[in-house]
Amino acid sequence: MLRIDDISYSVAGRPLIENASASIPDGHKVGIVGRNGTGKTTLFRIIRGELALDGGAITLPQRARIGGVSQEVPGNEVSLIDTVLAADTERADLMAEAETATDPARIAEVQTRLTDIDAWGAEARAASILKGLGFDDQAQRQPCSAFSGGWRMRVALAAVLFSQPDLLLLDEPTNYLDLEGALWLETYLARYPHTVLIVSHDRGLLNRAVNSILHLEDKKLTLYQGAYDTFAETRAARLAALESEAKKQDARRAHLQSFVDRFRAKASKAVQAQSRLKMIAKMKPITTPQEAALKRFTFPSPEELSPPIIHIEGGSVGYDGTPVLRRLDLRIDQDDRIALLGKNGEGKSTLSKLLAGKLEAMGGKMTTSSKLRVGFFAQHQVEELHVDETPIDHIRRLRPGETPSRLRSRLGGFGIGAEQAETLVGKLSGGQKARLSLMLATIDAPHMLILDEPTNHLDIESREALVEALTAYTGAVILVSHDMHLLSLVADRLWLVKDGGVAPYEGDLESYRTMLLAGDKPSKPVKEQKVKRPSKDAIAGLKQDAKKCEERVEKLSVMTEKLAKKLADPAMYDEDNKDEATVWQKKYSEVMEAQARAESLWMRALEKLERAQA
Repeated sequence: MLRIDDISYSVAGRPLIENASASIPDGHKVGIVGRNGTGKTTLFRIIRGELALDGGAITLPQRARIGGVSQEVPGNEVSLIDTVLAADTERADLMAEAETATDPARIAEVQTRLTDIDAWGAEARAASILKGLGFDDQAQRQPCSAFSGGWRMRVALAAVLFSQPDLLLLDEPTNYLDLEGALWLETYLARYPHTVLIVSHDRGLLNRAVNSILHLEDKKLTLYQGAYDTFAETRAARLAALESEAKKQDARRAHLQSFVDRFRAKASKAVQAQSRLKMIAKMKPITTPQEAALKRFTFPSPEELSPPIIHIEGGSVGYDGTPVLRRLDLRIDQDDRIALLGKNGEGKSTLSKLLAGKLEAMGGKMTTSSKLRVGFFAQHQVEELHVDETPIDHIRRLRPGETPSRLRSRLGGFGIGAEQAETLVGKLSGGQKARLSLMLATIDAPHMLILDEPTNHLDIESREALVEALTAYTGAVILVSHDMHLLSLVADRLWLVKDGGVAPYEGDLESYRTMLLAGDKPSKPVKEQKVKRPSKDAIAGLKQDAKKCEERVEKLSVMTEKLAKKLADPAMYDEDNKDEATVWQKKYSEVMEAQARAESLWMRALEKLERAQA
């Protein structure tokens, strides 16, 4: 059990967490929620022991392993699959020791432990995790240096999932995932065998992958049973009850104060007045949690254009003369709300760039309204903001003739207050940077807004505000997002980008989710991938593997014989040695199981060698 006992923590003298407590039973999946800046990430650092508490204590079971994704994996030449396998240090150490150990008892212990942790199925498990996060078989064999930072974050996530720590801490794990990866992660975490704490603003993840919500608010922790929607309903009812009680208390206080004000000066009523003053003093104020002012988005309204605003007939688009998408027949009107579905690499970004005018059509006919203005938001634009400039500097570059008050008003319409307006972008939070990028993308009142993962770094309140803004927006919306809650509330049309084409998806988001989780059928038999005869080096490697397996079987056979002789001694079963006999019988059973496993691996190694030499 994870116990958080009366902890307090301050930053630069400002209390961030005060006398907070919670108990998380082993194996529970808990979502941690709260407004940006309340200290959720800080809580993780406290649990990991990276920060010293002002007071209180964090208690974990002895030898509990804590794991999380702190940074991306380095861009080295190690393959993705080997990077993930190396994350389970116990397995790696035991595998190395198994090759050098000579003591029969230790060999038995090592083999038993390797069996317990399913070391033999590790590569298949690592490959399955990588595949779920978007890496096919070919990508898994490539070096980490072949991938960008965002993709290396996925590898880091795969590594910590593979290592299976006793306490898994995940901070916004879906920020670097597409919809397919996010849905896979939901399912994986729901059946994860140990305790999980997830900081997330993704309602889908919090509804499907966790069974409790830990709310950090007003420097306190409150644990709610159930998924996010249950938490939201329970908390709303609690706030309503508190508000009702507060109103009753205010009315009673006002009644008592009225009596005091009327009769304080009268000698005959002085005692009663003083009595009522004491009653007022004893009344403990009922306060409701401080709610953050909902920072709304205000998208400017474009003028109406004649439909369609974009029409593509037989179009194709791609790069360097090679088409990625073909035979495109698409129409977009100004009142459309379209979500682009499809696995990573199928062409969603390519289609977005075509619609935004950032890529020219390679073929077919594409007609756009002559007055069409397009706003484009993608996560990379947030990263391209000038960190040494303020939000005012950014907007002044686009509107040099506007007054400072007008510039601040524009920023205020996106929840960027007066203080943040003059703060260097490098010191802003991820959510504030995303708001600034959204403001810059919509400053010209676009007729069509293309949003690629707009909710990354936005808290739940901001996501709800974005939904409201998009609902009120009078232009077309093209959405690419892993946030199914956002898609379900905004999109009324679904386009599936798959196999080089784009077509309407007739089902709903839930059916699409079901289809993804069911998995795709294998496209090609494995035989087609094994055309070339293995090289001499490859065959030599297989021979070496077979030899190692044979040596392991021989070691275990020797151990088995020794244990069998010991157990054959009649003295072992005397009444005085009864407990000892039980121990040795258990060891014998474990060694026999390890020997059977080793013989199976040896047979597989020999079969691989025979196929290679055929």
